[in-house]
Amino acid sequence: MRDYPKPQDLLDWYDRHARVMPWRVAPVDRAKGVEPDPYRIWMSEIMLQQTTVAAVKAYFVKFTTLWPTVQDLAASEDADVMAAWAGLGYYARARNLLKCARFVTLHHNGVFPRSHEQLLELPGVGPYTAAAVSSIAFDLPETVVDGNVERVIARLFDIQTPLPKAKAELTEFAKTLTPQKRPGDYAQAIMDLGAMICTPKKPACGLCPWRTNCISLANGTHLELPKKLPKKKKPTRIGTAYVVRRVDGAYLLETRPESGLLGGMQAWPTTDWAETAVNEDTPIHAEWKTHTGEVRHTFTHFHLKLQVKTAVVPLDRTQTRGEFVQAADFAPAALPTVMRKVFDLVRSK
Repeated sequence: MRDYPKPQDLLDWYDRHARVMPWRVAPVDRAKGVEPDPYRIWMSEIMLQQTTVAAVKAYFVKFTTLWPTVQDLAASEDADVMAAWAGLGYYARARNLLKCARFVTLHHNGVFPRSHEQLLELPGVGPYTAAAVSSIAFDLPETVVDGNVERVIARLFDIQTPLPKAKAELTEFAKTLTPQKRPGDYAQAIMDLGAMICTPKKPACGLCPWRTNCISLANGTHLELPKKLPKKKKPTRIGTAYVVRRVDGAYLLETRPESGLLGGMQAWPTTDWAETAVNEDTPIHAEWKTHTGEVRHTFTHFHLKLQVKTAVVPLDRTQTRGEFVQAADFAPAALPTVMRKVFDLVRSK
């Protein structure tokens, strides 16, 4: 019978090999009494949802430079935050970031609550984020399970149930390992283990502090885990984007509805996005030119193909939707990625 994995073995490894993150307090500093900033931990966890560490780092530095405290973020303009978020994707997170910052400022005097239960009451904070903030920021023994942790646990205990069905089972095994001592460091350690050693392909098992405890390694099944159910094929939707430039150089943009995709972001006017062709929905009367080529973009649940039409209109032409933005105020970098692709296509011709 194999020895049960010891959290201390992982913590010893983490003390030597912890990744350097702009939101993280290094284990050596934490041992000296330096405490993490709950605001920075919360922000990093929101940004890291369905997004890689590499993609998040620059955005995190930008946000915490512009808005160093939760009160600063709460007092910011919605449009400024949405523009700063542009390109990071999953824009509902940016809206929830603002809602949560304002809730914490208004109802908690700008101080993040410590308990998992109170954190769950915050806008945009679900069980995973609440556990991560409780554990990492406040060193409470909450179990944090992300994709890296799921992979580590599946291999460690040779769990054959495929994801996503295995989530509850993996969480229960993970709970048995969460220590009372240094739970915040432990949560980051097991995520680092998955990111650095127990990787999806070619795991470095010889360097793993738990290699002698890993059941799947002993059974020779570790490369097959975690198992996953086949993904459903994503549908493809089509639509048309309209790029309108006024003779004075101003561009026609519209703010997308809060509740939909790219909610609250400035974007080119478009038709609806559907799996079959939809009627034209031009935002202004004009002589339209259709660009060759198309813009392609993939969202979580579907692929998108956009035809692009352009027009130049006089100063006195009235639009049916959207607002003209002066050339000096137009910032392509503030557009969501798919809309920047539209602009790049137009600019390339």
